[in-house]
Amino acid sequence: MYFAGWKISATAPVGVPVRNYIDQSQEFALCAVALAYPIMTLLQTNRMRLAVLLTVIALSLLANMMFVVVSRTALVTMPIMLAVFALLHLKWRTNAIIFCTAVVLAGLAWTASPQLQWTTTTFIRDYQIYKELDQPTSIGLRLLFWQKSLRFIAEAPIAGHGTGSTRGLFEQAATGPSVLAGGQVVSNPHNQTLNVAIQWGVLGVAVLYAMWWFHLRLFRGDDLAAWIGLLVVVQNIFTSLFNSHLFDFHEGWMYVLGVGVAGGMVLGAKRRAVMTATHQP
Repeated sequence: MYFAGWKISATAPVGVPVRNYIDQSQEFALCAVALAYPIMTLLQTNRMRLAVLLTVIALSLLANMMFVVVSRTALVTMPIMLAVFALLHLKWRTNAIIFCTAVVLAGLAWTASPQLQWTTTTFIRDYQIYKELDQPTSIGLRLLFWQKSLRFIAEAPIAGHGTGSTRGLFEQAATGPSVLAGGQVVSNPHNQTLNVAIQWGVLGVAVLYAMWWFHLRLFRGDDLAAWIGLLVVVQNIFTSLFNSHLFDFHEGWMYVLGVGVAGGMVLGAKRRAVMTATHQP
């Protein structure tokens, strides 16, 4: 054990107080975007001090992502979450101004942050290493896993191969030694839809999408709880394009707790509103 920054851990790098940099990026991105709603509300009511405080907190989370470490999934999904906020809560003229400002700030952040430059340039580098050398890289392995997963799904499209069958299928499909990309064996194809479809077919995918759909409908509203719940669902949907985040421990519990707590608050508010309306003369 050693003291790394302010986190005591045996393996954690400095600047990563959460479990690892991928989980931290998920939480920091969610919290930073979630704060946009209360900041906007406070500004509308001229509560400037608290708005400034929350803005500083949000910017500190973003600064960590820009200058310490950030996952590529967070880089892809965070603009989507910001776009959802803009579409729901801002006027089109404000959106245009914010979009232009965001582009300029993103360019400045990329110029000033070696970490961001490295993270973005590794997209192309990892793909080239995979294609030319058959070496296991993050992007290359995902493409390979997705190709194999589609073949598995085609073999049992309706009800799938059964719970826990993913690893066995990848073992059968492995080609070459494990040090090469083709020989990699996994139990997670790094895509939530494919992970479900391999095991339970289109029936399982229908249940997965129905869950997301009903959770999105649950969080239609203008209060903070509805906004946080909506953001949790939106983040999970889009990060699950590149990971199986409902089945990953940290991100899975983020979804369970986020949807559970926010959903309970939203349903409680609706129930109180109905009771108040029925008791009015």
